[in-house]
Amino acid sequence: MTGTHMLRLDDLPNRKPTHFTLAPDAPARAALADALGIVAIRKLRLAGKISPAGKRDWLLEAELGATVVQDCVVTLEPVTTRIQEPVLRRYLAEPPQPGAGEVEMPEDDSIEALPQVLDLAEVMAEALALALPAFPRAPGAELGNAVFADPGVTPLTDEAIKPFAGLAGLRDQLDEGGDDEE
Repeated sequence: MTGTHMLRLDDLPNRKPTHFTLAPDAPARAALADALGIVAIRKLRLAGKISPAGKRDWLLEAELGATVVQDCVVTLEPVTTRIQEPVLRRYLAEPPQPGAGEVEMPEDDSIEALPQVLDLAEVMAEALALALPAFPRAPGAELGNAVFADPGVTPLTDEAIKPFAGLAGLRDQLDEGGDDEE
């Protein structure tokens, strides 16, 4: 199956996998890049299969491939990243329900409630959002130390605010003063 991105699970064969490939066109990639807050998506493809898993459950196994452009967090120069990620989703007719009291994150983050219609474009967008580098950096971009202070005031540095920096200075002074008394 190529092209369509909406799968009605009741209409799929329940004894064999259904293969799919989703490769959005340039306007769809541009819209997704805008929604994700990145510069561009040059290439994007989700290819895989959805297979029956038991009587009412489904297993989606796919490969996400993308080339994205993001702003460098240091220089704001464009940074191009190639992404190649496996995508796994288990759609369960009866997903495990959290118990009363505290709500915890499930150990298996691939489990989702079984939808009537599966939107592969949504799966692809979510997988891409999770795979994007959180802090892209251009080659050689380093985060320097910014030091700010009013004129005539000694700027506060990381070294100066360490909790024992003052004690070390006091110890050094005492050591120097102690040598004179001997």
